[in-house]
Amino acid sequence: MFPRYQEGQIMRPTPKNRWFKPFFWGWVLGALMIMIAGFAWWGWVLGGTAESMAKERADTAVAAILAPVCVENFMKQPEKLAEFRKTSSWQQREVVQKSGWATTPGNDRPNQAVVTACVEELSKLKS
Repeated sequence: MFPRYQEGQIMRPTPKNRWFKPFFWGWVLGALMIMIAGFAWWGWVLGGTAESMAKERADTAVAAILAPVCVENFMKQPEKLAEFRKTSSWQQREVVQKSGWATTPGNDRPNQAVVTACVEELSKLKS
C-alpha cells in the first residue's frame, strides 16, 4: 500500500499531474511556432502595417479613377496641354498641381498619387 523505502533514502513526493508540465510547454512552443509561421509565411501583419497597406491601396484606387479625369481636362484646354509639353519633365508635376485637377474634393492640396498618374498618362500622349 505505501511505497517501501530503505533507511537513509529520501522519500520524494510524486506529483499527481505528471502530464501538466509537458502539456504546458508543448502548448507554449506550439503557439510560438504558429506565430512564427503566421508572420513569416501566412501573411499575418500588425495593425499599423495593415493600415498603411489599406491607405496605399485606397490611394492607388483614387489615382486610377481620377487620373483619366485629369487627362481629359488637360485635353479640353489645349493651352494648358501645350504648357505641360513645353515644361521639362521634372517640372511637369508642378504644372499638374497648379491646374487643380489633381485635387480631390474636400482637400486643399493635390493628391500626389493622382498627380503622378496624370503626369504619366499625359507623358504617354503623342503631340
